[in-house]
Amino acid sequence: VFLLDKMSDKPDLSEVETFDKSKLKKTNTEVKNTLPSKESKSWGF
Repeated sequence: VFLLDKMSDKPDLSEVETFDKSKLKKTNTEVKNTLPSKESKSWGF
C-alpha cells in the first residue's frame, strides 16, 4: 500500500542498503533450448 503523502522523487533504499546477500539460497538454473522436432514442424508449430 502506497500512501501519497510518503511518496517522493527519491526512492526509499533503506531496505536495499541493509540487504544481506549471504542469506539467499543457492539455486541451480538449467537452460533448456530444445529445437522443434520434425513432427511439430509438419503440424505448423
